[in-house]
Amino acid sequence: MAHVVIVGGGPGGYEAALVAKQLGAEVTIIEANGIGGSAVLTDVVPSKALVAVAEAATDIRGAAVLGVHTTEVTVDLSEVNARLKKWAATQSSDISARLVGVGVRIIAGTGRLTSSSSVEVTTGDGSTETLTADAILLATGARPRELPSALPDGERIFSWEQLYDLQELPEKLIVVGSGVTGAEFASAYLALGSDVVLISSRDKVLPGEDVDAADVIEKVFNDRGMTLLEKSRAVAVRRTANGVEVELATGDLVQGSHCLMAVGSLPNTQDLGLQAVGVETSETGFITVDKVSRTNIRGVYAAGDCTGVLMLASVAAMQGRIAMWHALGDSVAPLNLDTASSNVFTDPEIATVGVSQADIDSGAVEANAVTLPLATNARAKMQGISEGFVKLFSWPDTGIVVGGVVVAPKASELIFSIALAVENRLTVDQIAHTFTIYPSLTGSIAEAALRLHNTTK
Repeated sequence: MAHVVIVGGGPGGYEAALVAKQLGAEVTIIEANGIGGSAVLTDVVPSKALVAVAEAATDIRGAAVLGVHTTEVTVDLSEVNARLKKWAATQSSDISARLVGVGVRIIAGTGRLTSSSSVEVTTGDGSTETLTADAILLATGARPRELPSALPDGERIFSWEQLYDLQELPEKLIVVGSGVTGAEFASAYLALGSDVVLISSRDKVLPGEDVDAADVIEKVFNDRGMTLLEKSRAVAVRRTANGVEVELATGDLVQGSHCLMAVGSLPNTQDLGLQAVGVETSETGFITVDKVSRTNIRGVYAAGDCTGVLMLASVAAMQGRIAMWHALGDSVAPLNLDTASSNVFTDPEIATVGVSQADIDSGAVEANAVTLPLATNARAKMQGISEGFVKLFSWPDTGIVVGGVVVAPKASELIFSIALAVENRLTVDQIAHTFTIYPSLTGSIAEAALRLHNTTK
């Protein structure tokens, strides 16, 4: 029986473990901080649960446009955060129980490569054990990047992993970084009732997203009272008597009660024994892998954020599964990110899949596009949705759907139909000929496909 050792218990690790057991292997997972990793305990699960609370607050405040009038909405952040941490711990426990139930051995500790086929495990009490493996998977994730001049203290200056210890809603939260993480937390805390300042070193928020989608989010942020400081680089964050001050490159100071640093991630690849074994990494420490999750060392695989390959939990999970399918001789297809959908959990959400507007604008891809504003959708009118759109891309000659963007409440749910079309190479006509519910937001996807029909000729 093959023995698989997995270092790291996040989505890449635990999904790999389940596949390896399914294929008959003996499996050991080494995880120091709890099964589920940061994705479950300090990142994806609690942050998206916080977003759900923010959505509830927004829905209540917005009910007046539908004729439903309520009293003032207040948020008890200590209660909210206690529930978030409880949900995260429960999810971790549920995953652990499933792993143990199928026979996976879980060791609470850290792992270090001692060869291409052995891992030294150090447990919390300092004891060590060396495990021999036929295949090793490194799935150690990533951590928030820190600036020496703005080190989080967990009281006034935070990384995104530390926010869940807040007991009171920040009076004025300064968010440094306007990428996905910064925008999501800025959106959530604005909805919860904080005064929010978002500092972006770029000329707009969400610089990596569809430009039309980013424009919608920026407009919504402005309309709801957020302060946006664009083309502004933060160089330092300091505690003051009653809060924090953020120093900009211009010398200007921004005063607030709390500050969230959201300036990227670094891989957890230190002390893994990579150099000793010869595992290649990038200049920034990410483990180099191919399309089936192999490193340059035979028998050693890597998955998830520690590889820097589209840092999403869904991608980490797929990388882990692919690694085990390959290592244990099952049928396997290389990782294909062209069909991977992603989502920004702002309000409204931004969901994307496949070819992007940037690909088309740069001339890298030739595709037809159509955009339908949700304001014309009957269901959107009923729900008081005035911002957002559906955008669809298709090949000019065949009409095959190659990508799409949805900006809407619950866009993460709506993108699935477009992702199915991209994955299975469906045409705009096939989508347009499929019945949709009336009224529904999905009707706009079918309508967009219908409008692309004439452009296929």
